[in-house]
Amino acid sequence: MTQPPMAKRIPTSRTNHGDTIIDDYAWLEDKDDPAVTAYLTAENDHTEQATAHLAGLRETLFQEIKTRTQETDLSVPVRRGGYWYYTRTQEGKQYGIHCRRLIAEGETAPPIPSDGAPLAGEEVLLDGNQLAEGHEFFALGTFEISPDSHLLAYSTDFSGDERFTLRVKDLRTGELLPDEITDTFYGAAWATDNSTIFYLTVDDAWRPHRVWRHTLGATGDDALVYEEADERFWIGVDLTRSRQFIIIDIHSKLTSEIRLIPADQPDAQPTVFGTGRRQGIEMSVDHQGDRFVVLHNENAENFVLGWTPVTDHSQFHEIISHRSDTRLESVDAFEDLLVVHFRKDGLTGLRVLPATGDAYDIEFPDPLYTVGLSSNPDYAPAQLRLSYTSLVTPDSVYDYDLASRALLLRKQKPVLPGPDGVAFDPSQYEQHRVWATADDGTQVPISLVCKVGTPRDGSAPCLLYGYGSYESSMDPWFSIPRLSLLNRGVVFAVAHIRGGGELGRRWYEEGKLLQKRNTFTDFTACARHLVKTSWTSSERLVARGGSAGGLLMGAIANLAPDAYKAIVAQVPFVDPLTSILDPSLPLTVTEWEEWGNPLESPEVYAYMKAYSPYENVADHDYPAILAMTSLNDTRVRYCEPAKWVARLRAVAPSGSYLMKTEMGAGHAGPSGRYDAWKEEAFMSAWILDQMGLAR
Repeated sequence: MTQPPMAKRIPTSRTNHGDTIIDDYAWLEDKDDPAVTAYLTAENDHTEQATAHLAGLRETLFQEIKTRTQETDLSVPVRRGGYWYYTRTQEGKQYGIHCRRLIAEGETAPPIPSDGAPLAGEEVLLDGNQLAEGHEFFALGTFEISPDSHLLAYSTDFSGDERFTLRVKDLRTGELLPDEITDTFYGAAWATDNSTIFYLTVDDAWRPHRVWRHTLGATGDDALVYEEADERFWIGVDLTRSRQFIIIDIHSKLTSEIRLIPADQPDAQPTVFGTGRRQGIEMSVDHQGDRFVVLHNENAENFVLGWTPVTDHSQFHEIISHRSDTRLESVDAFEDLLVVHFRKDGLTGLRVLPATGDAYDIEFPDPLYTVGLSSNPDYAPAQLRLSYTSLVTPDSVYDYDLASRALLLRKQKPVLPGPDGVAFDPSQYEQHRVWATADDGTQVPISLVCKVGTPRDGSAPCLLYGYGSYESSMDPWFSIPRLSLLNRGVVFAVAHIRGGGELGRRWYEEGKLLQKRNTFTDFTACARHLVKTSWTSSERLVARGGSAGGLLMGAIANLAPDAYKAIVAQVPFVDPLTSILDPSLPLTVTEWEEWGNPLESPEVYAYMKAYSPYENVADHDYPAILAMTSLNDTRVRYCEPAKWVARLRAVAPSGSYLMKTEMGAGHAGPSGRYDAWKEEAFMSAWILDQMGLAR
């Protein structure tokens, strides 16, 4: 096997608050430098050679994923207007095919062929496989049907940099309209005239900051509807379910503002909802009849729900008051009811508030699960479409009958027998919730799943996953690729650490800014707890995380390298100080309310420098590390893991460090499903090898 590439050291200095840092690998930040491309290619070649002995296992794992997946499949059709809308996949094809079918007279339930075959009378709206032809990468950004169901606005990205080209298709003729808008962002909203569409564009820092109005067939410049000058804020645009208002959602990490446009008056200027923008006050708004429903956190850490008249936003009437043990996450307004998504005791839930009668929660039997509203585009439904999953329950779609309060399972994601012919049986797996004690005494929840009969003597290998940022909760989810690990005796665990939102807003607040270190020590406390309680041993414990969870991986490698056998860091944010010091980079200014602003605050600078993985690489024994990245990632630049691995090799040369770069993808990695399965098989094979299970 060849030696790993050693990056040349070209010292570059920078000074902040009187502190001078020498960065030997800053040259790797130049994506257009042929020397950088050559270095990344050499890293890929080395990683391929270093893992060549796992080629057979990778293929085995890929075949296990592929065999257990029903390749020709069909999603549960969603009722919208006069059509059932659905997406289907076809064996051998990478991408989904988006379709619809007219609803037959008297038809109340969507047909779901068990073999994934097309529905009779199907109309193909978009075939991702045809769109992707000739491209290494393909992703859809926007998919919006016009109110009259005649037009489809969609956008495509062929590089992974999340800059999309917006097109409009006439579904009556199948023809593309001449309208074509480049460099758009996710999301769009139709006005009710069916000829006006609102869309977003980004600034140089990849921040959605402008809302535009486009009239189909117009030859002049599109109208700028709103521009956000404050670089802390980003924008979203949507049409309410009632189809009465276009909502412009202006949000920073701490503050929000809502602007409204009557959907039947697309040329109207947006008006500010309520008292407008106030620092530290977040809100979301939905429309219902003669009122707006408002979720906000003014004097309410975990949010309250109320309403205001459409004609007078100053009259606020409370519906659900604040509770310290329940975080209100979102509210969906329908004609005769509201549905609130909440979390309590680390679990998600749904509360129904009918126009008449008492509010109630929908009950579910599992001890650990994740539930939420699925697609419910109709304003006056007889049933609610729900999504449900757990660590042992495949993704499930339910219809909840509002009259009988009965749950009807429409479809559970098929899990086919593996190559050994053994069918998936959820009773052969068990899930647990355990609690670790953090350094400051805080109890941190851990969700686990394993095969029934897994020994509790420390001999079982364990994969511990974590994220812990942005109030994003890692709620229990099912995974077909994970079965390949569980069936080989691996325990899979999720550490619900501070910085996430599992236990409410305070859980998030205690893992950000100048309390960010709690995220890292919580994760290590979870790892130590799993060893102490004999779920595993440190010699068989592998950690995994991506993006901000990749920062977590880099931090724990420095903080407690003895706790882990190996670490997988996907698109890891391991050079945060460099990135957050540069306001010209994508996301930096909007991120200051998450991490702090080290340009302005010496305290923030010192705090970030103390935990930044890249800055704190030291000469000690590190776990084996696999870093995965993508060249066109706009969220976490490829150079962060590239610099990190280079410094690890230079400072702690006794360790094993591998890096793999997708040369034609973005933050989410390969876009096609088979390519994604191969990538997952690559990581799983490496993990099993580190656990001593490479067979």
